Amino acid sequence: MSGISDYSEVQGERLRSMCVPRSSVVRECLAAIEAGGQEICLVVDEAEQVVGLLTDGDVRRALLAGADLDGTSAEDIMRDTFHWVSDGGNHRANALDAMRAHGLQQVPVLDEAGRLVGLHVIEEFLEATPLPNAAVILAGGRGERLRPLTQHVPKPMLRVAGRPILERLILGLVGHGVRRVYLSVRYKKEVIKDYFGDGAGHGCRIEYLEEEQPLGTGGPLALVPPQEHPLILLNGDLVGEFHFRALLEQHVAQKNAITMGVGLHAYEVPYGVVEVEDGRIRSITEKPRQSWWVNYGVYALSPEVVQLVPSNRHYPATDLVDACIARGWRVGAFELDGEWHDVGRPHDLAVATGQELPER
Repeated sequence: MSGISDYSEVQGERLRSMCVPRSSVVRECLAAIEAGGQEICLVVDEAEQVVGLLTDGDVRRALLAGADLDGTSAEDIMRDTFHWVSDGGNHRANALDAMRAHGLQQVPVLDEAGRLVGLHVIEEFLEATPLPNAAVILAGGRGERLRPLTQHVPKPMLRVAGRPILERLILGLVGHGVRRVYLSVRYKKEVIKDYFGDGAGHGCRIEYLEEEQPLGTGGPLALVPPQEHPLILLNGDLVGEFHFRALLEQHVAQKNAITMGVGLHAYEVPYGVVEVEDGRIRSITEKPRQSWWVNYGVYALSPEVVQLVPSNRHYPATDLVDACIARGWRVGAFELDGEWHDVGRPHDLAVATGQELPER
């Protein structure tokens, strides 16, 4: 199973065309910049590790200072100190942070070995084609299992790498063209409202769905105004990279009532598993590993599905899935194959942040 990716980050052959060895001359750097079409080339060593970069402006300034097209090497004029993001976690939001803070147009994505695996460019954040679809983010929970961290802020406002989880989700939606966002709020709702306002500062329009009582993961849908296009629904405590546009494209292409974002969850039994029959051992399997498709808490919903949600009562989103299956409506699966964390417990938050939690 695989999703259809519309990810605008530069990848693949185009990315490789932008790389040059450190021994390359300026003329070859210019050719790589032209081939990539992003006004940048990346300088790599023999192990394909990125050791520097050159923008179109860097090359022009070097030529004005006397560099020679065929006699000056990339290593002589490259920037060996530059901003980059790791390919782990939500590197899209991290790249946007770097661009905003330092006025950058491009930010490389490197793996653990320092090799180039992607390139974020400013256009993907500023010029993503707007979609007619809206999104609902569930942000009303109390986060009881995360106390005392949630004593004064709602769980979706806990920070991961310096940014609230909820803000990461909103920026991810906006980056994929979703410009209308409904936030379902209840616990400490003023913290969320004060931070986001009407959404203008985040490139979208935010409206608030106020839960008078806990409505679960599906109940807030009854508060959403009627929609003409499929709607995205997601939990407000998710940390990861989600391809929302591709989710919607697959949803429409397959004519699904619901498309659920799923991922493989593996578990390794830490012992040898023995098959016993009538007191005799038939076989032993050492530390078997099994995997299951699990619900990641991200959905695309057709308008007619939203109308099934009852008003003013607690209603799980999984009940809505069951209701569609019972009617014979198509429920599809979309693989979310990037890093994903459901930050519901202290351990999950520690994994997502890479930090130790404070003692209770």
